[in-house]
Amino acid sequence: MEDMLIFGAKSLALGACIALNELYPQYNIKGFVVSSLSGNPTKLHNLPVIELNSVEDKRTLIYIATPEDVQGSIVKSLKEQGFDNYICMDSEKESELMGRYYDAVNRFPSLEKCGDIGNIHGYIAKYYKDKPLIKEYRMPMWLKPIQVGAVLTNVRVAGMTDDTGDNISGKNGNYCELTALYWIWKNVIPKDNKKDSYYGLFHYRRVLDVKKEELYRLKDNGIDVILPYPTICDPHISEHHERYVNSSDWKAMLQALAELQPDYFSAFMKILEQEYLYNYNILIARKEVISDYCAWLFPILERTEQLSVPKGSERSDRYIGYLGENLLTLYFMYHKEHLHIVHTGRIMLV
Repeated sequence: MEDMLIFGAKSLALGACIALNELYPQYNIKGFVVSSLSGNPTKLHNLPVIELNSVEDKRTLIYIATPEDVQGSIVKSLKEQGFDNYICMDSEKESELMGRYYDAVNRFPSLEKCGDIGNIHGYIAKYYKDKPLIKEYRMPMWLKPIQVGAVLTNVRVAGMTDDTGDNISGKNGNYCELTALYWIWKNVIPKDNKKDSYYGLFHYRRVLDVKKEELYRLKDNGIDVILPYPTICDPHISEHHERYVNSSDWKAMLQALAELQPDYFSAFMKILEQEYLYNYNILIARKEVISDYCAWLFPILERTEQLSVPKGSERSDRYIGYLGENLLTLYFMYHKEHLHIVHTGRIMLV
């Protein structure tokens, strides 16, 4: 049995640890390693988190499970300290690993087993201040760029913008990519008379792994929604909002949810105790499903803006976008028995 340390102590590292432990029993995962314990837990998944300079055996296999944009500096640090036995987990490796893991434990059915994809309309949200990608991403024909927050600048980075028709483009500082979702819901879907249409939203750096050798069919398999494999949180998904959302904003969202959707509020108290979170506000869904979701989501977010202090109109700190991730998790966990939900990997573009 070979000893292994996971480099990282956040959700990517946690998911990798759990999946590797299930799929590769030949590895003895001794814990997590980080450059510095500052800002990191001392324990994760009941395993110790230690600093790299305290690892004595330089032969230990290091599995790097961090965002790709920092892996180069991590590899440099490893080599400088005499570690040559390492593996970098990029988005494709993570997608394959988590797909195999969820298949092995019979959770979150995979898109890959469903055949060829049907008629979908995908949008990838872009902002004029986005950092340029280092690696080229060849956008498939069904995916169209849409500029979010377009009303806030004269700079144009896409032919399609979120500031026409019925829109909330001016709220992009709080809503992030959700201003694109609102625009699609209000201005595109109502004009679509086809029954078999699907709509999707991606982020300029985060896309669902549906661009493979063979695209997958949706309609013929009765698929309602494609979501990314969920992020595993420790000890539960409250860890996410505690990291990204302040407590007063969280309470405002809970009050809005209780006022407008009391049944969902009751369910949310239980869902918050589980470890699976649908991150990033990215999805592909049947036209009716995404319309129903938007009709449920945006009134809750609008009411949250009214209740939060300072109010949404007085700030620009992305808090609504973070709350949207939690509400997406709630909505589709709540409907998991009523909707045919399948999953695929999430690719991080760098």
